[in-house]
Amino acid sequence: MKTASGSSEFQMYRDEAADPPALVCVVGKTELRYHLRCLEDLRAMLKARGDWMPLGGADEQKPAAEGTVEAWGRSPKNPVGGWYGLKKGLRGRFGVYVPPLMEALGLAEVEHNPKNNRMRAL
Repeated sequence: MKTASGSSEFQMYRDEAADPPALVCVVGKTELRYHLRCLEDLRAMLKARGDWMPLGGADEQKPAAEGTVEAWGRSPKNPVGGWYGLKKGLRGRFGVYVPPLMEALGLAEVEHNPKNNRMRAL
């Protein structure tokens, strides 16, 4: 897969045997893990929102811009009550890697500009 901007390639797969079940993202030699339920939860949030939402991808150590998919993916107000990322130190970039997978699964539409991409539920 490629990021929304097309600047990086990565692989994703489901690890349903993990506790909790995980969505695994492999970028080079780095492995990021997110709660598997993030796909359903993000789609439900986007459907309720009914509009485009900026992706706003950021590393865990950097703040996420308010109103972005990245900020939602780490908000205490989301369905898991905080980070969807499971591996401390690598919990960010939710807005970078999850949206392209959702698009590939037919769950969302994602823009593919060099910067400032957005997504919305289908």
